[in-house]
Amino acid sequence: MGEFDQRPGIGRRLVLIGLAAFAVAAPASASAVRERDVVIKTADGSAEAALFLPVGKGKKPAILLWTDVGGLRPLFRDIGRKFAAEGFVVLVPNAFYRSVRPGTVAIDLKDPALKATLIKNRDEATDDGIARDAVAYLAFLDAQPQTDTTRKAGSVGYDLGASFAFRTAAALPNRIGAVGDIYGVRVATERPNSAHLLVPKTRATYYAAMARDDDLREPGDKDDIANIIKASNLQGIVDVYPADHGWANPAEKTYDAAAGDRAFAALVKLCRDALK
Repeated sequence: MGEFDQRPGIGRRLVLIGLAAFAVAAPASASAVRERDVVIKTADGSAEAALFLPVGKGKKPAILLWTDVGGLRPLFRDIGRKFAAEGFVVLVPNAFYRSVRPGTVAIDLKDPALKATLIKNRDEATDDGIARDAVAYLAFLDAQPQTDTTRKAGSVGYDLGASFAFRTAAALPNRIGAVGDIYGVRVATERPNSAHLLVPKTRATYYAAMARDDDLREPGDKDDIANIIKASNLQGIVDVYPADHGWANPAEKTYDAAAGDRAFAALVKLCRDALK
């Protein structure tokens, strides 16, 4: 199935047969990017989103970027902007449009009231709802003149958004060629609707960057994800980082700039290689 790389500073990496380890390069500067706020009609309503377009000639592959449970806010606008600077057409939707407006969600799991609100927002974004939304979001991306529809699209998610990225690949197996999972939540669970169980329905290449503390709590998750990717005859990497959940968010105590840069560079490499 593969071997774990335990070199200092690397963490534990499981490289599935058929795909070499990603080289990590420094992210490009998030400049020369055009952006605008948009509203996308879905089967269930209207979703706010941020669209990021690289400046320059030629069509580019698309990436659908799913946020964490905190939704569309400056952190994910920054990440979307960075992807666009690397040469992708990027859409960052408000996945929780059924419940809240963008930028209005406070994240504090220690506050019972706020935690209850986050759970409500999460639960109202049902599995079927997310799949329907993904179809609408990709249709919007494909309608942009800057999008190269002859190439596959990517689906990338952070935290809870990682499970949405998996569901997108299953909803659009002929369109999604790359799935990125950054310290995913609800990706591999014992529930019958666990997102990783959808992998056999997809045709994507995977990169899953797991947090050290998540791996300590659920050490079997990395194997569950790796095994189903391999069993589906797909390619991917499952990588346990020497950093804790939330490393990409400067507002978190667990923020780790080096881990954030490494994960972002790996996602860029994934999308450049797989979106053909």
